[in-house]
Amino acid sequence: MPKQLPIIINPNPLLRKKSLEVSLEKINNQEFQELLLDIEETMTKKDGAGLAAPQVGKNIRALAILHGKKVVLMINPQITKKSWARKIDEEGCLSVLDDNGEIIYGLVERHKKINCVYWDKTGKKKKIKAENMLARIIQHEIDHLDGILFIDKLAKKK
Repeated sequence: MPKQLPIIINPNPLLRKKSLEVSLEKINNQEFQELLLDIEETMTKKDGAGLAAPQVGKNIRALAILHGKKVVLMINPQITKKSWARKIDEEGCLSVLDDNGEIIYGLVERHKKINCVYWDKTGKKKKIKAENMLARIIQHEIDHLDGILFIDKLAKKK
């Protein structure tokens, strides 16, 4: 039964660590599979568009994103191509809250389109082409795996 995990809040130093690759042998490990389901459950219960393992205290390259109505679990995701075109849009984060515990939002410039490779929860290599909001979510979550928060990339007000 998946459980909701506590989300780590900035300025916890775990959010600033670069996450470690998941060895492909570990993917079928029951403990790892349970963690993936817990990340999915936590993201869903918190009404998030994505959630990376570091946000629940795990320093590994795994994340969940909402793609339409279904959740995609990505292990060792890598962006392989980025569009030249970029767009500034609003982002928030379950780990970046104000003093009242409310999500902080800000404008961030991201690539409009990306290609990404990752391994799914069965250990199969997958590719995804994403644009607009989906591309934004993937870039935001991969930043978490690299110890970067969206507040580090806030667009300069002109």
